[in-house]
Amino acid sequence: MTRGDAPVKLVAVKETLGPSADGEAEPAPDGERGQAADPEGEVGEVGEVGEVGEVGEVGAASEPEAELPKLTLRQLAIHVGLFLAACVTTYSFGGAWFSATLMSILVCHEFGHYLVARWHGVPVSLPYFIPLPPQVSLGTLGAVIRMPQAIREPHRLFDVGVAGPLAGVAVALPLLGLGLSWSELGPVPPGNILEGNSLLYLAFKLAVFGRYLPADGIDVQLHPMAFAAWVGLLVTMINLIPIGQLDGGHLARAVLGGRHEQWSRRLHVVMPALGVALASIMFAVALEHGLSLGAALRYASYGGLPWFTWSLLLLLMRRSAGEYHPAVDDIALDPARRRLAVGVAILFLLIFTPVPFRPPL
Repeated sequence: MTRGDAPVKLVAVKETLGPSADGEAEPAPDGERGQAADPEGEVGEVGEVGEVGEVGEVGAASEPEAELPKLTLRQLAIHVGLFLAACVTTYSFGGAWFSATLMSILVCHEFGHYLVARWHGVPVSLPYFIPLPPQVSLGTLGAVIRMPQAIREPHRLFDVGVAGPLAGVAVALPLLGLGLSWSELGPVPPGNILEGNSLLYLAFKLAVFGRYLPADGIDVQLHPMAFAAWVGLLVTMINLIPIGQLDGGHLARAVLGGRHEQWSRRLHVVMPALGVALASIMFAVALEHGLSLGAALRYASYGGLPWFTWSLLLLLMRRSAGEYHPAVDDIALDPARRRLAVGVAILFLLIFTPVPFRPPL
């Protein structure tokens, strides 16, 4: 999964490629294969946001692989208990359709990482789902996957990192289409909060309803399945930001190698700048609609706060780890993976949602 937290009402998906705090796995003895593993590495889910880490590939000088974690009955009970608790809290937030849809997307995302990691022989834990009170969230903060050591091989890093977002999107898109087909059009209720548009979400609404929405005070009254699927796409977008130890950061590190640190530093400056730009535009639009100064500032905050929050969380992650992402071997990805990386970049642009939530004007 990925490293990163999303703000309230968003789901973050996180994963760790660093050493396990509870000692689930031990590194292989020195000298078995190559050099000792870097103990600092982490990998990143929203899914809250944020969160969305995770991943690696084979290199010339491979590191010794840690043993696969031994799953005890107690540990299995913890995994199952957290999953069931997250099902209960998401059900309390949005009902059965919402809970089943969102948890299905999160499960597919996490097990995309898990299964590909195991296929590559990378030791990894089962997902630890994170339930949250529905009064302050969507009922979950996503999930965490533990790996006992960083993955240095670019192809493994890429494969494990890309598997989660692709698996989650593969489930979210058909559920979004089905949920929209069960939704209805109607006037926007006073005090309602509108979900943000991405190019892909706009295309889905155009295909189902034959018009651009929202418009003229009319918008989709989302079925819980459609809303949960929209949340799944938003979480995927956050996780695919190509910085640090988010899913997108793992992919960018595998593609760019050492240049990724400089890329992350620059992008970390762009993110709050984007927040300032969005807030300024929304402030001006609110004033044009006759809102008071205070109301215009509150409206503008919906454009700036998400990007300020994500930037701050990424800064805390970077300071904690000492770097944006653990180093990888200096081995170029093969053409097929590079083409897939281009496809994922296009997917990111299609689901990019600059303003996740806003009140109607």
